[in-house]
Amino acid sequence: MSVTDVMDASAPTHVAHRDNHTHRDVNGGWLRPAVFGAMDGLVSNLALMTGVAGGAVSQQTIIITGLAGLAAGAFSMAAGEYTSVASQRELVLAELDIERAELRKHPTDERDELAALYVSRGVEPELARKVAEQLSRDPEQALEIHAREELGIDPSDLPSPTVAAVSSFGSFALGALLPVLPYLLGASALWPAVMLALLGLFACGAVVARVTARSWWFSGVRQLLLGGAAAGVTYILGTLFGTVIG
Repeated sequence: MSVTDVMDASAPTHVAHRDNHTHRDVNGGWLRPAVFGAMDGLVSNLALMTGVAGGAVSQQTIIITGLAGLAAGAFSMAAGEYTSVASQRELVLAELDIERAELRKHPTDERDELAALYVSRGVEPELARKVAEQLSRDPEQALEIHAREELGIDPSDLPSPTVAAVSSFGSFALGALLPVLPYLLGASALWPAVMLALLGLFACGAVVARVTARSWWFSGVRQLLLGGAAAGVTYILGTLFGTVIG
């Protein structure tokens, strides 16, 4: 197979991209963690507040509960995300160090391994050998190629623990603030907080449709129903517990 044959075979793809052919962001990028963090804050704090409100407590108690749930949940999310991403990053860096050492100690074996990988994907052996030789001339490029092919990672695009923690904290806090906001603005009944939170859930679900194949209204209604069910169950439990304790 020659280079010309490869270019001819991929011609329809090039034409498609010239025609603004694009794909969905299947990884979600920043959108997915931000939206799901806000959704988590909305559901958990709404459920917490409705559970407390079901016990027929004072307005001040509901506000304190909502703010405490916001702070506790946001710090918990941030700490969890930081630890998780930092551990993942450390594991990846350790694997990269192992691969870097292998490339330094056994360059021929690693080059043959890369060529064999291309052959297994349908490239002719001679062409695969030449490609592997050319890619292996630069140690850092060889490391990146091996990391992508063997480990499925991009060494130049590792996640940041700090960014993950800050974004999780902010998105969770923003979502958790919605059920508390009507009370902070002077509301004395539960229903404004529930209505605002349910609208927020619908909006989050609709935004999630950007990274899925579902329609915006389906995703919005689904999230509204799930969040509403969680709030309803905790309200009933709060009412029962309030009756028993009272």
